[in-house]
Amino acid sequence: MSKRKQHSPEFKAKVALEALKGEETVSELASRFGIHPTMIHQWKRALLEGAPGVFERGRRKKPEIDDEQVKDLHAKIGELAVANDFLSRKLKPWGGK
Repeated sequence: MSKRKQHSPEFKAKVALEALKGEETVSELASRFGIHPTMIHQWKRALLEGAPGVFERGRRKKPEIDDEQVKDLHAKIGELAVANDFLSRKLKPWGGK
């Protein structure tokens, strides 16, 4: 069984824009780019649905913050601060700062 081919966002945009131009049929584009016509339809739809977002100002969604991950990271920072303080005190007898 072969793995699915991963296409870059740039490639997808290029194919979707070609489909929007309408100079070639989807079948022609599929054979030219070596992909299935269904993928072209999906990428074209995604491009059309996402196009209004290009022109929005200041309406970007704030990234969702995972409270559990923040707590874990704060705990890790505390552990590292304690370890750093401990090591710096142990180095002083040997001429450390």
